[in-house]
Amino acid sequence: MIWLLALIIIVVLIGGGWWGWSLLAGIIGASGVTDKASALEHIVQLMRNYDITPTEAEAALHAPAAARPEAARRSRGDIAKTLFTYLGAIFILAGIGTYIGTFWQSMGSVMRVVVTLGVGYILLIVLVSALHEKKYPKLILPLALASVLMMTSGWFVLIHEVFPRGDNWRLAALFVFGVMSLHQGVLFGKYRGTVLAFTALFFVYGFMQVGLDLLDVPFTYIAIVLGASLFLVATALEDTPHRVLAAPALLIGICWMNSGLFDRIALATSVSWASLLTGMCVMSAAYGLHKAERYSGLTSLGYFIGAIMAYSGLFDLVHDTSFELVYLAVTASMLYACVVLQSRALLFTTVIAMLGFIGYYSAKHFANSLGWPVTLVLMGVAFLGVGTLAIKVRRRI
Repeated sequence: MIWLLALIIIVVLIGGGWWGWSLLAGIIGASGVTDKASALEHIVQLMRNYDITPTEAEAALHAPAAARPEAARRSRGDIAKTLFTYLGAIFILAGIGTYIGTFWQSMGSVMRVVVTLGVGYILLIVLVSALHEKKYPKLILPLALASVLMMTSGWFVLIHEVFPRGDNWRLAALFVFGVMSLHQGVLFGKYRGTVLAFTALFFVYGFMQVGLDLLDVPFTYIAIVLGASLFLVATALEDTPHRVLAAPALLIGICWMNSGLFDRIALATSVSWASLLTGMCVMSAAYGLHKAERYSGLTSLGYFIGAIMAYSGLFDLVHDTSFELVYLAVTASMLYACVVLQSRALLFTTVIAMLGFIGYYSAKHFANSLGWPVTLVLMGVAFLGVGTLAIKVRRRI
């Protein structure tokens, strides 16, 4: 019987190869930019991502090659200056960190505050000078992050030294996040830097998170409210010079809000229902981004994570019940959505889910049965043939 099965599979694969390769070529061709329509769609996506107007595109198209801007070549002196600047900053921070780590236990309270909070405010003064002079734009990002890190840790050190017996970490975090929100908010209002917008949003949302927690608001409602508000902030950032923050803010907002929804649904029903419904919500958000034709990477990630959650939740609900085949029907119908949406991430998760279910169902109901694998192979070859015919018909229309 084993030789018979092997012979059937070989014959079927050889026969299916005549149209299997053309189907594979059609799938690969459909996923890339191979025709005028897909190329135009890709160009439109790039124009929207980088806010390029049709007038600018037309001007760049008709501009002579000599008139196009070229990237300025940096002299060796500029490269060496930048290199030594970075090396100097790295060694200074490394020296401060090494000193703090080596002598921390032997330091007094005042010295601990000076080497953390004091250094943080010195870095802040240097940052303000660099922002005001506008001569060293590449130093803004490392200076801003280093000053924020040192000042935040310094304020925690100061609170610990002043109140060594205090155990309410939420009050300490609320105070530090509040102070840092004021710092970064004033800096952002004055200089309008993207990194300052990021740090200001980080501390403002940290302050609200801890404050609502102190008011005994349940985590689920905090996550839903703050996640939804961050989603709105991200959409507003798209129309500002800080649009680079929009994509990560959208991602964090969606994850934050859906974590609250997951927890709320799990408390009301079960983890399986929470996984299914939350996954569908994430996929709906990804579909909205897909229809808006923005953030293709974020859209693919949303489809991927949402599909994993939805498929896992659905499987937990239907396995060992009389509705197990509903899972196969759902995954098969999702293949149509994959083709329509042209999403590789959704296609990958759907194929894995379908193959995993077929393996599970075969092991459970058709163990040691020859007819079942042969039937699967024949069905697969039939679908390959139908797909090949569909591709040929589409090319002739």
